[in-house]
Amino acid sequence: REQINQKVAEWREEGKAEIVPGVLFIDEVHMLDIECFSYLNRALEHDMAPVLIMATNRGITKIRGTSYTSPHGIPIDLLDRLLIIATTPYTERDFKQILSIRCEEEDVEMSDDAMLVLTKIGRETSLRYAIQLITCANLVCRKRNGTEVSVDDIKLVYSLFLDETRSSQYLKEYQQEFMFNEIEQKEERAMEVS
Repeated sequence: REQINQKVAEWREEGKAEIVPGVLFIDEVHMLDIECFSYLNRALEHDMAPVLIMATNRGITKIRGTSYTSPHGIPIDLLDRLLIIATTPYTERDFKQILSIRCEEEDVEMSDDAMLVLTKIGRETSLRYAIQLITCANLVCRKRNGTEVSVDDIKLVYSLFLDETRSSQYLKEYQQEFMFNEIEQKEERAMEVS
């Protein structure tokens, strides 16, 4: 490895080679622990360090492996080396455009009214959920021998597949019907302690 590094360094000095650093993208960066952050910090000091892009949806949170909190769960010394790009919530127009692009990518024809309903669902639930409904609605459309996803197709799949909020609500409502009812067990333990 050292011989290769020496040869590459010679070629760079002679102008025979140019090394272009790569890109390292880390999503959910708040999940890394302090050892990972230490490694990244050291790696970024190397002259061949990649361009590092990190993404997270956390605010001020605990750095894993420590008792410290910091913005985004990233140690302050590493955070100080970063350029932070502020993001804003999607507008209704953004939602519609993203869903239209996804329909195009999946070769799904959708009526304008169905797209409006899907956009509304995405705004009220999540973009991921709305994107998942595209494929399901297209399958329903094909099953009825249709060529374009309609409002009825969207409404049907919306009624069949729950988003996270409706699923949580359903579980709370019917918790006693499930085999392992942990909420009930916690309440019973609390009563025993009282």
